[in-house]
Amino acid sequence: MRIGILTGGGDAPGLNAAIRGVGRRALAHGDTVIGVKNGWGGLIGDGDFMELDRHRFSGILQLGGTMLGSSRTNPMKREGGREDVLRNLGRAELDSLVAIGGDDTLSVAAWLAEHGAPVVGVPKTMDNDLSVTEYCIGFDTAVSRVAEALDRLHTTAASHHRVMVLEVMGRDTGWVALMGGLAGGADLILIPEIAVTLDEVIDRLQRRLRSGSDFSIIVVAEGVEMEGVTDKQVAEGKLDAFGHAQLSKRGVADTLAEVIEARLGHETRTTVLGYTQRGGSPSAYDRIWATRVGVAAYDLVLAKRWGMMPVVRNGTVETAPISEVVRETRRVTPELYELAKVFY
Repeated sequence: MRIGILTGGGDAPGLNAAIRGVGRRALAHGDTVIGVKNGWGGLIGDGDFMELDRHRFSGILQLGGTMLGSSRTNPMKREGGREDVLRNLGRAELDSLVAIGGDDTLSVAAWLAEHGAPVVGVPKTMDNDLSVTEYCIGFDTAVSRVAEALDRLHTTAASHHRVMVLEVMGRDTGWVALMGGLAGGADLILIPEIAVTLDEVIDRLQRRLRSGSDFSIIVVAEGVEMEGVTDKQVAEGKLDAFGHAQLSKRGVADTLAEVIEARLGHETRTTVLGYTQRGGSPSAYDRIWATRVGVAAYDLVLAKRWGMMPVVRNGTVETAPISEVVRETRRVTPELYELAKVFY
């Protein structure tokens, strides 16, 4: 067989481990592996491919990013996009395609599978918001980055008696903020799923001051909505091909810090982690599980179970339809948020 692999959407630590898992498994079975460059963009126009031999998979396990490149190209929004993709799959003589990505990338994969394309998926998103699966490539590394940043911010916050506001990724869900905040000992965590008013934030900080704590650490997800601080509609910049604005331009942390300082008179500083959350080497956990779901994706190809993908549930790799995985967003539960509040 000739097996294609692509990575779409934002890069994430662990993508190369998944590529390696699919590829090495395929080569062991005598198959040919073809890399599709730059996500779905590599299947538009004349197509853009590269053959992946054993040498190509050497030394990439520990590397961040994706050796194949990525993009946010959306063939569903292009006239003749589906036909273009199917034509290029035929032109490259691909018997199957493994699409590694999050909600956007996998939505295209599900759409293609519905139209008869031999596609399987692999779950990747730092936001960890795909339904059905408990693991998405890149999430563990992102949480570790947040926890490490909080460890460093604690020392300077305590030294200067400041409020520190750390802004992290999280468009619609707060998994990175909540788990990173728990691991890093944040004093307040603000996420899109749970509404918190500005007055509640100020009250929390005042209670810490009265209790003798002269510094505080706040973690805020970039997609948080809070009256008096944010308005998702004023996000600057163009929308991407999937309709997403660049939320980092909203300045959630900066605005929140200004309001806190004005109302409390307490010196406040901000840090925006931005792309450092998705850069660099993957954690051991991401390397292991990305490898496992990559190998499992090849097994689905071998069984010709098109439109399916590996998911992680209860500590094991299982299988689910791509369409089911992208059907809804997996959100932080109120019960989990209550756990974080125990330490406020």
